[in-house]
Amino acid sequence: MGPDPVIAAGIGVRLGRGFAVRAASFRLSARDPGPPVLGIQLSQPAQATAIIDLLAGVARPAYGELRVLGHDMATVRGRAAVRRRVGVARRTGRSLPWLRVRGLVAHGTRLARHGEAGRQLLTAGILDELGLTPWADVPLRAVPEAVGRRARLAAAAAAQPELLLLDGLLDGLALRDVTALATAIRTLSQDSGVVLAGCDGEALTLACDEVLVLTDGVVVPASR
Repeated sequence: MGPDPVIAAGIGVRLGRGFAVRAASFRLSARDPGPPVLGIQLSQPAQATAIIDLLAGVARPAYGELRVLGHDMATVRGRAAVRRRVGVARRTGRSLPWLRVRGLVAHGTRLARHGEAGRQLLTAGILDELGLTPWADVPLRAVPEAVGRRARLAAAAAAQPELLLLDGLLDGLALRDVTALATAIRTLSQDSGVVLAGCDGEALTLACDEVLVLTDGVVVPASR
């Protein structure tokens, strides 16, 4: 078993002229058969995006120490290495009105190391695993919001990343949709670590083994 996928020690995360996080320490621990699903509850969607961008190597920590998949996220090389090894799914996606659900997931498989036949099998498998096969040929513009989010989750997982980073994916959904999406997240966590940031604490509890709460810029364990 390798090192912990995420280790943060006293990190600060910028958000505009201020900070989304001021002094946070947390980790996603390595374990068998796989890491737990870690949730981080925040009060603003922009804070969730800032943390996911940081863990994905899109941004660098303002201060403190952050290692993701063994890489130092304060370095350009470390962030570049992490970007190739993580999958990111967000509450809102790029506007691709002509694309169908199958096409979105298939696009994700292009980052996986398989031939064309292997990618087709991978696409079909993930669509089935996440209950998206009935929606496979429906344009993204026509699917319900919850299905669109599940499709973006499937596309992120299709690249077979070592770490899945989910930005607000459970926020603003009806309970039945949260439950379905939480089940999908737990299914995918068998193959990769998962960090889920969002504002809905009850939804995070359904999907995550551990939930941390951002209070005054500091991440603390959630009260149970």
